Amino acid sequence: MSNKKSLELLSFLQNNPFVLAPMAAITDCPFRVFMKSLGAGIVVSELISASGFEHNSQKTKDLMRLSSKEFPVGIQLFGEDPFSLLSAALYAQELGATFIDLNFGCPVPKVVKKGAGSALLKDLPRMKSIFRHLVKDLSIPLTIKIRTGWDHQSKNAHEVCQLAYDEGVTWVGIHGRTRSQGYEGLADWNYIQEVKEKSSIPVIGNGDVVTAQQAVSYLKKTGCDGIMIGRGALKNPFIFQEAMSLFNQKDIESGYKKQNSMTYSELVLSLYEAFQSEYSEKLLEIQFKKMMVWFATGFPYAAQLRKQLFQSQGVAEALSLAIDFFQKIDLSRRENSNNEGFLMGGHG
Repeated sequence: MSNKKSLELLSFLQNNPFVLAPMAAITDCPFRVFMKSLGAGIVVSELISASGFEHNSQKTKDLMRLSSKEFPVGIQLFGEDPFSLLSAALYAQELGATFIDLNFGCPVPKVVKKGAGSALLKDLPRMKSIFRHLVKDLSIPLTIKIRTGWDHQSKNAHEVCQLAYDEGVTWVGIHGRTRSQGYEGLADWNYIQEVKEKSSIPVIGNGDVVTAQQAVSYLKKTGCDGIMIGRGALKNPFIFQEAMSLFNQKDIESGYKKQNSMTYSELVLSLYEAFQSEYSEKLLEIQFKKMMVWFATGFPYAAQLRKQLFQSQGVAEALSLAIDFFQKIDLSRRENSNNEGFLMGGHG
C-alpha cells in the first residue's frame, strides 16, 4: 500500500472529519453523491459481499459503481476468505476507489454464521491473515470497521487497533456496541474514547450520532480523528453542513446552527432528480418513498405522511405529497425520534 495515499486519505479526514457511514440498501452511488453535495466528507459504500464478487454476480459489481462526484470514496467489503477479499478489493481499486474498508462489525446472523462481519472479532489470527494479503497487494489504503467486541465480556477493540496498526491499516472505525447488543442500548462512547487514547492508529467513532451538536461534541470529547454518521443523515440530510459549521466555529456550546442553503422542499426535489437519473421507475419509487419517511421522522403528521406515501400510486404522486408536506409543516417542531425502530440498523 502506498503510504503517500494513506496520508492523503487522512488529510481529507482532517479537512472534514464527518464521514457518511456505510448502510445496507441506502449508501449506493446516487445517495452518496447526494450526501456529498450536502457536505459529507468521506463517503463509504454499503457493505458488499466478496463471495458475491467471486461468483461473478453482476448485482455485486453494480454495487461497486462509482461516480466522479463522490470522491474520496471507500468500497466496503465483507467476507471471511483472504483470497476472495483480495480479488474484490483489487477490482474496486481498478474502478478507482480511494480506499477499501473491511467490515468486521456487521451483526447480521447470515453474515456472522459464515465467519464474516463481527465473527472475525473472535478470530484475530484470521483477521491478521486478511490484513497481510490485502495490504501487501493493494496500492490504495485499507481501513476497517469494527464493533467494541463480540460481547460485553470480550471487548477487544484495543487489541484489534494494535493489530491493524502493526499490519499497515490506515484507520479503524468503531461502532460503540458489541455484536451481542445488535442495535439495542446505547453506543459506548466512553469505551471508544478509552480505545482512542491507547491506540497509535487513527480512530473514527460511530453510533447514535443524530445531531450536528453530538457529532462535534463526540469529536472534541473523545479525541477521535473522525465521526461516522449513519441514520443521523437519514433524519437530517443537512447534518454534515451543520456539523462542519459548528466544527469550524470551534464553539459547540452556543448551539449555533447554520442556515441551510436550501429548503426541505428543494431538498426533496434535489433527491428525486438525483435518483431519477440513476434508477428504474420501480426502484425510484421504492427508494424515494423510503427516504421521505426517514426525512419526515419526528415532524408533526409524519405518521400520516408515511401512510399516504405507501398508499400512493407511482413516484409522481409520492413527490407531490412529500413537497406539500414539507411546505406546510413547522420545521421547528421536530421531536426526538432517536429510537424509531425503522431507523435502527443497516450498518456495522
